Amino acid sequence: MTEVTSDAAAIRLRRSPLHERHIALGAKFAPFGGWEMPLEYAGGGVLKEHTAVRTGVGVFDVSHLGKARISGPGAADFINACLTNDLGRIGPGKAQYTLCCDDATGGVVDDIIAYLHADDHVFLIPNAANTAEVVRRLRAAAPAGVVVTDEHEAYAVLAVQGPRSAELLGALGLPTDHDYMSFSTARLDGVELTVCRTGYTGELGYELVVPAEHAVAVWDALFTAGAAYELRACGLAARDTLRTEMGYPLHGQDLSPEITPVQGRSGWAVGWDKPAFWGRDVLLAEKAAGPARTLRGLDAVDRAIPRPGMAVYAGDQQVGTITSGTFSPTRKQGIALALIDTTAKLPDGDTLEVDIRGRRAQMRLTRPPFVQPSVR
Repeated sequence: MTEVTSDAAAIRLRRSPLHERHIALGAKFAPFGGWEMPLEYAGGGVLKEHTAVRTGVGVFDVSHLGKARISGPGAADFINACLTNDLGRIGPGKAQYTLCCDDATGGVVDDIIAYLHADDHVFLIPNAANTAEVVRRLRAAAPAGVVVTDEHEAYAVLAVQGPRSAELLGALGLPTDHDYMSFSTARLDGVELTVCRTGYTGELGYELVVPAEHAVAVWDALFTAGAAYELRACGLAARDTLRTEMGYPLHGQDLSPEITPVQGRSGWAVGWDKPAFWGRDVLLAEKAAGPARTLRGLDAVDRAIPRPGMAVYAGDQQVGTITSGTFSPTRKQGIALALIDTTAKLPDGDTLEVDIRGRRAQMRLTRPPFVQPSVR
């Protein structure tokens, strides 16, 4: 769910409440969704940070992600009539991946994690660059009595990810035994925070939603206790390689206003039987007819690293475009997600070619994830 902004000079970048901590760790910064965030750290780099999450524990500052609160009588019913997934499938204390789609086109305005507190209280975490638009659309549609509050800068979010994440949080006295995609409220040295059993890496992990004014204290507590677990600060470059290995979509590349959930193979996050959600009619029609293109996985046969925007060929015919591509530190090969034309009728296992700066590299169609998930 993390998106990169292309032109840092054109906008005034926000900063995380942990910015000074990142400077002290020798972070290399980059613009992400209107925020200046750590890309990687000195003494680490993408490979070491990626490996720490797959084998031990790492912490990401993802405070750039949006936060919005929907409150008032019928708040959950209202959100359920707007966003794609069915909140009726979960109860209070549970989280759900869902999509905000355009009602006219079915394109994905944003992908979001919804935290259901109660019938009258839902907390949303959208992507940084899309928060204002999601809030605008919800406010425009909200009935009397339902209040939509933009709390983008009121909270920090720390993602503690990896097979030793539960050990680390347990050492701090934080709860770790709740189910995947659930959350609970806890205290750490007097600071109230939310511990969410969620993440974007495919590993066992938690996301801590912390009042912004207490973010430094919580970060410091993590690193004090984390010395025994070789905790490593991880930047958003490693977060991208981790999520790509899992086949998790990135908004703006694998999902977008031009890419529907049907095309992006995110139909599992749509409550198809619900009577209402934004984009319902056009998405039902596309699902029934079959999409013109779908998101597929590719792994490199040659020593090549695919990148977004590269053309995919079957012989002389272009059949698709790379949406996400990287080097997989776990697989030690190039991997990619690509939108592939369905008319080409290409089965998994077929070998295609990707145009990498004028050179054709062979890649094999496969079904993500590229690495076995360990979220549970």
